[in-house]
Amino acid sequence: MLPLPLPATGLDGSAPLLCATIDAIECGGPSAECYMGAAETVNLAQFFRIDLKEKKIEAIRQGGKSLRSTIMNHQRENGKLILQGIEGGRGWSLVIVEKTWKMSATIAGDQVGFIVFGNCTTL
Repeated sequence: MLPLPLPATGLDGSAPLLCATIDAIECGGPSAECYMGAAETVNLAQFFRIDLKEKKIEAIRQGGKSLRSTIMNHQRENGKLILQGIEGGRGWSLVIVEKTWKMSATIAGDQVGFIVFGNCTTL
């Protein structure tokens, strides 16, 4: 099976993106254990939408409840789209690789951290 060509638009902000989380890791304080699993097992949304024009990222949760955050910084560098923001006392950073559309994100709060891996596409 050959990979499908990825759309050229989207990472330039011309189209909204939809990202799906595949794996997530949650770690507590310095002496706590880390847990790996699907996003919902560590209380993260499985899907989220990115709109660079509106500077918004929206976590889409089952049951229709969603959470929104403002994208405070975004830039493209070395074939990657990098986004950053702050929400609910936590800082987050997200990277999408242009060639593969694979995504990695980190979320850091008071004695808790998350690492998330997934894939994105245009809507």
